[in-house]
Amino acid sequence: MIEITFQHKEDAKKLYNQLYKNFSALQQKDFLLSIEDSHIVKLTGPRPLRGEDLKLVKETFRNFILYEKRDDWFRNMISELFLFHDPEEQRQILEIIYSLLEGDREELFPFLVDIGVEENVTATIDGMFEDNISFSFDSFIKFRMRSFMANLEKYVEVAIDEYKMEQEYQMFIQTLRDFLSGRGAKLTELHLFIDEGVTFFDEYLNEIKRSVLTKMIDRKLLSNHPVYVDSITIAPLLSIAPHVIYVYTTDSEQPLVRTIQNIFEERVTIHSYEAFYQKKFYLSKVEENS
Repeated sequence: MIEITFQHKEDAKKLYNQLYKNFSALQQKDFLLSIEDSHIVKLTGPRPLRGEDLKLVKETFRNFILYEKRDDWFRNMISELFLFHDPEEQRQILEIIYSLLEGDREELFPFLVDIGVEENVTATIDGMFEDNISFSFDSFIKFRMRSFMANLEKYVEVAIDEYKMEQEYQMFIQTLRDFLSGRGAKLTELHLFIDEGVTFFDEYLNEIKRSVLTKMIDRKLLSNHPVYVDSITIAPLLSIAPHVIYVYTTDSEQPLVRTIQNIFEERVTIHSYEAFYQKKFYLSKVEENS
């Protein structure tokens, strides 16, 4: 017999429904699934569950924890522990959490070393489910799943830190867009060749020396944003405020390129190194024939 008591009848109903979906195979073996007093889920039969039958119940219970309750716990932690009550903020933080769980955002992996969320659940359930099982779900979570809940909290903490950084980044981008708005262009177009460093070229692909770029920087930009503005690339670009920026790179997803795109938006086009060399060759031929 398996008997699981829930504090909240909604949780009992959710587990009952999940077990019911998988119940036909057990029902054929004379097992009976029921829900009593709206908060006790029972599975009874002529003999203890064994082998594949027990495995099926354990997998259902595991999926209930991971795919039904985990969202509830994440939302509760976001709201109660970290005081983010706005539904849209919660949604964005949850998106970050699940991108972490799915293996994205590799740059954040060092903050989550040795946290095996799903393995933790499986091992704990394996140790709990034996011949005759009767327990309180809420006590099970509180005492037997303590390390699992601590791991979930760590995911929430890392996701909220990332969310705050993303919000600061968006504010930073908007501030620079505001600075750019209405500025007159010192050059109509610029070409940026990005490899180990960044090299600026004018519309004829003549290199603009660093000393020249430094003189073109608007000093108010650096004094107002001394920490955040990259004086090597972003400050010259904002100060020159070109109508068109051609970026030549092998990695359009690198942070610098994305930042340039986020600030200058439709002014930016991304090209390959080959496109740069072809354009340079074409311009040299035009010059020779002129």
